[in-house]
Amino acid sequence: MINFTQTAFRFFNNTRCFFAFFLLISLTPETIKACTRLVYKGPNNTIITARSMDWKDEIPANLWIFPRGMERNGEAGKNSLFWKSKYGSLITSAYDISTTDGMNEKGLVANVLWLVESKYPSYDWNGKQKGLAISAWAQYVLDNFATVSEAVSDLSKERFVVVSDFIPGTDKFTTLHLSISDIYGDNAIFEYINGKLIIHHDPTYTVMTNSPIFEEQLALHNYWKNIPGNIMLPGTNRAADRFTRAKYYLSVIPQTDDTRIAVGSVFSLIRN
Repeated sequence: MINFTQTAFRFFNNTRCFFAFFLLISLTPETIKACTRLVYKGPNNTIITARSMDWKDEIPANLWIFPRGMERNGEAGKNSLFWKSKYGSLITSAYDISTTDGMNEKGLVANVLWLVESKYPSYDWNGKQKGLAISAWAQYVLDNFATVSEAVSDLSKERFVVVSDFIPGTDKFTTLHLSISDIYGDNAIFEYINGKLIIHHDPTYTVMTNSPIFEEQLALHNYWKNIPGNIMLPGTNRAADRFTRAKYYLSVIPQTDDTRIAVGSVFSLIRN
């Protein structure tokens, strides 16, 4: 069991990284062309969150264990949001500056995926509204909330502005959306569209990919629901096709509380 009261430390050994990452049920297969996140729900509260990630450039990644009680800074200038973590967490970092995926000690999972349509509110660096760097968006959720409902209730009040920037060493502006899931099988998707926060909250929102925005993904999926998946499924690596395939396969893979079988099934699905 992870002791979340100990000092944060870092896994440098690749072998240990793999097994710790496996506990989080997150992976980076070479064959997948873009990101997919899904949530498996088996009997006896067997909940597994998985995500795939692929990017044209290598993303330096490390695993970190963070304790409770850490003093945090939103890294958005003098009006940065400040907080102290309520919960310990195990996370994967990108470039050692951003939390991309993680799970806290209460079982809340957060994942950020690319969404080119994202447009965040303008942020006045000399104003009064608090700012939170997009690199800490997922970490803020893991630090502060035990369930999806808690996070939705608080984040809907928009106490801060998410502040984005360019990916280190590139001219690509960071545009992400956030998914969260918990031990009860609840799910929520957070997207900033035209400067406004849109929250999709429902236990059935078990899949998230990339473009288009989540509302349009649901509309596209409704079309495919009328076609039996064992007869025809969309087969490209486009985000909308991956969304529909993931939803279908989640409904037909073995539903079991045997974690060995459940995890194996989830790995086979996320690699598809």
